[in-house]
Amino acid sequence: MKNYLHISEEVQQALAENKPVVALESTIISHGMPYPQNVQTAQMVEQIIRDAGAIPATIAVIEGKLTVGCSAEQIDRLGQKGLAVTKVSRRDLPFVVAKKQDGATTVAATMYIAHLAGVHVFATGGIGGVHRNAETTMDISADLDELQETSVMVVCAGAKSILDIGLTLECLETRGVPVVGYKTEDMPAFYTQKSGFKVDYRLDTPQEIALAYHCKCAIGLKGGMLVANPIPDQYAMDSNYIDENIRRALEEADHLGIHGKETTPYLLDKIQKLTGGQSLQSNIQLVYNNAKLGAEIAKELCKIR
Repeated sequence: MKNYLHISEEVQQALAENKPVVALESTIISHGMPYPQNVQTAQMVEQIIRDAGAIPATIAVIEGKLTVGCSAEQIDRLGQKGLAVTKVSRRDLPFVVAKKQDGATTVAATMYIAHLAGVHVFATGGIGGVHRNAETTMDISADLDELQETSVMVVCAGAKSILDIGLTLECLETRGVPVVGYKTEDMPAFYTQKSGFKVDYRLDTPQEIALAYHCKCAIGLKGGMLVANPIPDQYAMDSNYIDENIRRALEEADHLGIHGKETTPYLLDKIQKLTGGQSLQSNIQLVYNNAKLGAEIAKELCKIR
C-alpha cells in the first residue's frame, strides 16, 4: 500500500498523536467552480478547520498516488486544470493510479481513501444519491454504497437538491446508514434547509454525534454515518425559486443527452448561471458551515478514542 498511498507529514503526525483530522474532497475544486474561486474556496475551507482546532486533509489522486493532505501547490494545480482533471469515484481509482494521472475524488472515493489513512470525519457540500427518474435511468450515485461499506462519518448539507431526496433516504435506510440531523429533524436539501423528509435522529451537539459514531464502530457495525447540517439561514435559497431552476437545468441536460458522472457538474454549473451566481455563493457557504462542524465533531471524537 505504501507505493500507492501518500499521507502528508502533518496528517501523519496528527493521526499518530490522536489529534482531530477532517478529510475534504477535491471534486469541488476541479469540477465545482471556476478558477481561481475554486482554489480560494479550498484554502478558506482548510483555514476554517485549522481555526476550529483541527487539521485539514484534502484528498486527491496526484500523479497516481492516493494523497491525503494535498499541498497548497497541488490544490492550485487541480484548480487550474479544472475539468481536465479526471473525476474519480471508487471504480475509477485503479485506472487513474495505473496511469499515474491526477484525479479529483468524489464523496465515494474520498471516503475510501480517508478510511485507508485512518481518518474518520469527512466534510463536504452534499452527497450524491438517487437521481430524479432513476426508476428508468437507474442513475444512483456510488456514494450510497460507499456509505454502506466504509466507516467514515460524512458531514454535509444533505443530498444535492438536483436529486430525488425521498428515494435517496430510502436507499440509505435499506443500506443501514443512519442519517443524523444536526439540530434539526428535517432532512436539508443543500440550497434549502428543508426537503419535506425527516432524518432518522436529531442530535444537538458535536459531542452527541461523536459518541453515536464511536458506539457504532465499537459494536462492530461497519459503514458510515451521514450528518445533515442545514445551510445557515442567511444563505438559504427560496425553495420554489431553486426548484424551478433545477427543473429548467434538468430539461436542458435531458435535451443534450448528458448522463452519468457528467450530470452533477453540468447541473450545478447550469443552476449557477440561471441564478446569477446565487447558488454558487450558497454552495460555498454551506461547505464552510460543514467544515466547521466537521472539525468540532473530530475534536470530540478524539476525546473519546
